[in-house]
Amino acid sequence: MLKYFVDTTEALLSAALLAGMLYFYISSGFGRKGKIFAVIGLLGGIAGAGTVAYLKNGTKLLTSSKWNEIVLILFFIALGALILFWIFSALRKPLKQVSEWAACLLLCIIMLIGITYALPDVLVYPYSILLVEKSMLSTTFIFKFIGIVFGVILVFLAGLSAGKGLIRLPSGQKMLVLSLALGLSGIRQSTMCLRIMLTKKMIANHKLFGDFSLFKIAQFSSNHDNWFIFGMIFITAVIPVLIWLKSRHVDEPYRTPAEKRKILKKWLINKRWAGVVWACLVLSLLNLTELKAIANRKVELSPVEDAPVVNGNVEVSFEQVEDGHLHRFAYTTENNVAIRFIVIKKPNSSSYGIGLDACDICGETGYYEKDGQVVCNLCDVVMNINTIGFKGGCNPIVIPYSIENGKILVPVDGLSEFEKEFK
Repeated sequence: MLKYFVDTTEALLSAALLAGMLYFYISSGFGRKGKIFAVIGLLGGIAGAGTVAYLKNGTKLLTSSKWNEIVLILFFIALGALILFWIFSALRKPLKQVSEWAACLLLCIIMLIGITYALPDVLVYPYSILLVEKSMLSTTFIFKFIGIVFGVILVFLAGLSAGKGLIRLPSGQKMLVLSLALGLSGIRQSTMCLRIMLTKKMIANHKLFGDFSLFKIAQFSSNHDNWFIFGMIFITAVIPVLIWLKSRHVDEPYRTPAEKRKILKKWLINKRWAGVVWACLVLSLLNLTELKAIANRKVELSPVEDAPVVNGNVEVSFEQVEDGHLHRFAYTTENNVAIRFIVIKKPNSSSYGIGLDACDICGETGYYEKDGQVVCNLCDVVMNINTIGFKGGCNPIVIPYSIENGKILVPVDGLSEFEKEFK
């Protein structure tokens, strides 16, 4: 659950903060047409993300290569819209009617594209879990799905509070914060475009100065993508700070006690939204740092136990595995590749669960024992011990074996067939 809570937050937070700011900026700053465009941008982005998620995972119409090409086009459109927005914002007074419509439309396009790009992977999480779990009623699926829901709730509240806070700022500060958020998003989009174009060899890896090249920029941005998320959090944190500073020096005129109470109530609501922004950002930072470290903490696999190779078989005696715990063995090939397999005695049975220390879905990351259960080291799926030795889901890959004279015999030839799994 924790891993999917963290992954969902990481995937959506930056887009949610920007979308929240854009939605409320458009809906509150451009009259009735702004509200219409804001709804179009939001719902259009969600619909686009759903379509992309279906095409990528439910059909063969949208391959990863084709999606990268579409992303490149979308990002160039978004960057173009961003530049034009700044231009029309500067012309808002001389060309009021035209520039308002243009700015409103351009921000709508940016919001739609941002949501369409960020949301599809999260929409696919339940489908990916179901491929392994096979049932929506399994405990593991339910817990992981709850993690996704909590992540969506967090980023929704973060985006909502950011937007609600932004529209409570004076127009100049409002434009400054939004421009900073859009600028950071534009830089991130530019580096993504650069990575795609270099990968597809649409542009050469030009050296800018010394050993510093376009590839270095793309590599750095890819390895430090979280910096853009933290940058968006920092920019959003400016909103409650500005609200708090302004609330200390409220100088709005009033003529009656009723007007004074109305002003005080307004600033009380403003400070409450500022508090919600802070709460969401602090929880998001905790999520992306401490909770992420816990969720991604590597589990040390138990050591490989000794088992002799006799007459072309790895021999495991019943006495070695009689305790009902997971035991790990290995055969080292001529190419110095250690092919691992696991053995565990099934509960309330005299039979054994035997399989490769790898699966078709997660590769050779292995399994570990926790609280009497066997768990996949990559996806945290809990195995039904009674099904180990059978094909399906995240179960260990089935290997040939036989039982003779109180020993489990695993043929070396059978193990060697899986050498590629451990390279």
